[in-house]
Amino acid sequence: MRHVDFSPLYRSTVGFDRLFTMLDSLGQPDQGQTYPPYNIERTGENTYRITMAVAGFDETEISIEAQAHALTVKGEKSEDKAEGSEFLYRGIAKRAFERRFQLADHVEVTAASLKNGLLHIDLLRSIPEAMKPRKIAIAAEPVSAPKAIEAQVAN
Repeated sequence: MRHVDFSPLYRSTVGFDRLFTMLDSLGQPDQGQTYPPYNIERTGENTYRITMAVAGFDETEISIEAQAHALTVKGEKSEDKAEGSEFLYRGIAKRAFERRFQLADHVEVTAASLKNGLLHIDLLRSIPEAMKPRKIAIAAEPVSAPKAIEAQVAN
């Protein structure tokens, strides 16, 4: 896919820099990164959960970092060779990984847990009161008799 140059649009727009960066990154996927596999599910109206299959990693080998609009999960396996052992076949991945997720506005990480080789990251979308839609009451004015328009008759 060709690279699209958004620089002419930067001159005529204000505040859309993040949008253009996201559009620009669509053409450049994560180089086919498929490890570790993950699910993203909606668990409630404003709650979400990311579940990653990280078999073989423990809590000390995984780091989760949340920044503005980005969540990064890194895993680095420590090398532990047992004396006198030799692998005939190694099918369990021990490679390091880094997976990035783009977070929408007002989404924050609330918890993370590791159980049975699955890393669960819970997210909450909390929209500030000032940003929530609100109902505006319409005040009804008392209905009075229609006013007659008086005009001067020209003589």
